[in-house]
Formats: sequence, structure tokens, C-alpha cells
Amino acid sequence: MAAEQDPEERAAARPLLTDLYQVTMALGYWRAGRARDPAEFELFFRHCPFGGAFALAAGLRDCVRFLRTFRLRDADVQFLASVLPPDTDPAFFEHLRALDCSGVTVRALPEGSLAFPGVPLLQVSGPLLVVQLLETPLLCLVGYASLISTNAARLRLIAGPEKRLLEMGLRRAQGPDGGLTASTYSYLGGFDGSSNVLAGQLRGVPVAGTLAHSFVTAFSGTEVPPDPMLAPAAGQGPRVDLAACVEVWLERVCAYMGLGVQEPHPGERAAFVAYALAFPRAFQGLLDTYSVRRSGLPNFLAVALALGELGYHAVGVRLDSGDLLQQAQEIRGLFRTTAAQFQVPWLESIPIAVSNNIDEGELARLAQKGSEVNVIGIGTSVVTCPGQPSLGCVYKLVSVGGQPRMKLTEDPEKQTLPGSKAAFRLLGSDGSPLLDVLQLAEEPPPQAGQDLRVWPRGAREPCVVRPAHVQSLLRLWVQQGQLCEPLPPLAESRALAQLSLSQLGPTRRRLEQPELYQVALSEKLQALVERLKAPGPQ
Repeated sequence: MAAEQDPEERAAARPLLTDLYQVTMALGYWRAGRARDPAEFELFFRHCPFGGAFALAAGLRDCVRFLRTFRLRDADVQFLASVLPPDTDPAFFEHLRALDCSGVTVRALPEGSLAFPGVPLLQVSGPLLVVQLLETPLLCLVGYASLISTNAARLRLIAGPEKRLLEMGLRRAQGPDGGLTASTYSYLGGFDGSSNVLAGQLRGVPVAGTLAHSFVTAFSGTEVPPDPMLAPAAGQGPRVDLAACVEVWLERVCAYMGLGVQEPHPGERAAFVAYALAFPRAFQGLLDTYSVRRSGLPNFLAVALALGELGYHAVGVRLDSGDLLQQAQEIRGLFRTTAAQFQVPWLESIPIAVSNNIDEGELARLAQKGSEVNVIGIGTSVVTCPGQPSLGCVYKLVSVGGQPRMKLTEDPEKQTLPGSKAAFRLLGSDGSPLLDVLQLAEEPPPQAGQDLRVWPRGAREPCVVRPAHVQSLLRLWVQQGQLCEPLPPLAESRALAQLSLSQLGPTRRRLEQPELYQVALSEKLQALVERLKAPGPQ
């Protein structure tokens, strides 16, 4: 597969980002003359994460990028030669040097689609040796991306549609790749943006950020701005000394709040002035470096009102400690009364942003009716997925040489479903999903308005369902190494995720004790499973 120029090529997973046993199996296949046997694998998960009833499919764009750049370099082959037996036939290493993904075909759920246990996220077919080597990288790329997207979707459901959610977890992420993945797929799952600049550059994720406490504490108040002059926002009129104007407003604000002018910290005020001079159209105050009531608020108001005289409007305040909900209520009340006192109505609606180790429980509190919080920054709880650190995806062989393969195992839960398959979502008249059906690829697709007899997984008896609509789930993205259609922009996949979740019934969207979604087998697939499970030669 020829790799086109890609600004993310350097970030793509490399072929040796794999487990050694993939390479030892590759040698075994090659030695047995099976390297080019046509084979098909499926990548899926067994249980929905976080005790929920749904997951979101994600990571496909990373998989496609990996396939397009897959090629073992000389240094890769030399290393493999150093860890394989010294008497390994040199012809095997020449075979590895020639490998690419030009014979690989991928069908997959579109990113942002609802995904359920046992339904393939990816179907990967091609030469046995190659598609075996792809197992670990594809699991790595899909599992974490889908987990992050699902976690973000849960947080969005808790927050509701009105609150702005920002991912701020890069510094808490499991390494740079984990950080980039988390920023990308938290956006797909429903967040509004990220603090991660690289995610903005490479993935088009909207980025946001202002200042930290270090910026505030870097100023003592004795600093003199090299140029304190600021022109009016409209561009008309003389420039004004913003620092001097702030001091005038400070007296008025402190008198209104019942504070002495010496109480607000001068270093904090100097930091706010410096930031306002740099970003007069995007000034935001971090209020809790010293004291929210006695310092952060009066300093912010003095700067915001001074900017307001010049036609600029502050864009927000942020809290990073204390009772965030209660403080937001008090701040909003002060903004309203101050707006009336000084006749500046824009001050009433300044957004209030909060952060500080926000988890699902605290998010529910901040999102409750009547909350004055507008923007919520979440870091650790979104990027580390503390409720479940892994989705537990697996990659299983289902067909070799056109013949179905099935893993029986001692644990019935780990049995696989044999054969090349198609997957369909059966929908009700209102467009809500009823159940997903897996069937053999050669079977005719289910028809809307017609009864269909299926076997729900785990059930002892079949059932009959009549869908109003039928949706084919697995789309052909890569055929014989060639991309069949452009991958949708990340924002489009994000919109699909929100639409898909809105169509899922409320009892299945419920985050605790949800109604589980059914996945069923066609009668023909069920019969094949029973035949292969029967003792004796097949």
C-alpha cells in the first residue's frame, strides 16, 4: 500500500509496536507454507465498559493511517533477526522486508457509531501472516480510542447539552501518545474542545486555554508594564493607560464590595493587567490564587470594567478549588448586582468555568438545575478512565481459506463466532435501535417490515422480530490496500456519536443499571455454531 504524505505519519504506530508472539507465529505460518492463505479476523469487545449498555466505536482513522504506512524497515528486520533463533532461514527475513498491506481489506463500524458486545468494530481480511501481524497494533489503536470516546460520552450525558466540556488531561495522560489519543477521542465522544495544542494541529480538535496560577504568582505588583496603553476596541479614539484605569476602577469596586483597596493582591492585579494587555478581547480571570472574595473577584472586576470602558468584554472567570458549585452561585450573584450598579449588562452573563479533579459524581452536581457553572474542565477522569482502564477488545480468527474457524475453549464466554459475517441493526418505527443481528456473509440481509427469526446471545430459544428499518453496520473502508472513501472529518464523527446516542432509548442510555441491548445471531449462524461445537471431526 503506497503511503501518501500525511502530517501525522511520524505519529503513526510502527510495525514493531507489537507482541513478539505475532512474529513467532508469522515464522510458523511461513515455515508451514501458510503465509499467503486468505484469512479473516474480527476485532470486538465482550462487555460494555463502565457498567453501561453501550460503547462508541473509535480509532478507525488511526488504523487506516497505520495500514497505509505499514512497512518493515531494514533496522526492524535486523532487530527481529536478533531475537529469533539464529538458524532462522534468511529467506523469511526477505519475506518480511517485502510485506505491506496491499492485500488487506477492512470493514468497520464508522467512528462515532454505537457498538455492542460481540459485534465487530473491525473485520480485517488478507494474507494470514500479514493480518496476524496486525493484531496487537489494531487492538492498541481501537481499544483505547473507543474507551475514551465512551467515557467522554458518559460525561456528556451527565453534563447535558448546555454545559461546555473541555478536556484538560494531557499532563495526567499515560504518555504522549495516550494524551493525543485522549484529546482526539474525548472530542469525538462529546467534549467541546481540548487544551492539547498538538490535537488541534494534527486532528483539528478545537483548543482552549488561558492562564495558570503560576502566571498570577509570577507577578508581585511592583512591575511596570513596558507599554500599558491600549486602544479602544473599535479602533477609534486615543489609547488609554489600562493599568491606571484599573486602579481607578479598583477603588469603585472595593467600595461597592465593602473591601479596603489594600486587600486585593497587587501581584494578582498586575498579572490580570498583563494578560488583558496581551488578550484584550479574550480576558479571563483565574480567581482563586489568593482569595476569591477578597482578591480574585475585585481584581477581575476592576480589569474587566476598565476593559469595558474601551469596548472590550471579558470572556470568563475560572475556579480551581473549593466548593465550585457554591462559589459559582455567589459569583453570579455578584456579577448581576455589579452589572446593575455600574450599568454594564454584559457582566451578568460572563461564563464561569471550573476545574479540579472533577469526576462523574461532581459533574452531576455541577450540572444540576440552577447551577451557574457554564464551562467544566475535566482532566484525570476523562483521560485515565478510572472506572475501567481497558475496554478489553479481542482480535479473533474467524475464517481461513474460506472455511470458518471457531475457538471453543473451556470458558463459554470466550468462545468465538465462526465465519465471515455481516452485521445489521434493526430499528423501530421511531428510528430507535431494537437489536443487532450477526449473520453469515452469504445470507440475504434482513428486510424491513418482514418477520425475522433470530437467536439472542445467551438465550435458549429464538425470538421473532419485525424491524421497521434495517441498517447495515459494517462499511468497506479499505479494499486490497486502497482507501475506498475518505474518512469523515472528526467533527462529523462527533456529530454521528451524539445523533446515535440520542436515538438510543433512555433506559439504555442510563449510566447505572441500564437495560442491556441485545445482540442476536441468524438461524444459519446459530446452526453453524452448534455444528462446530459438536464433538468429533467437522
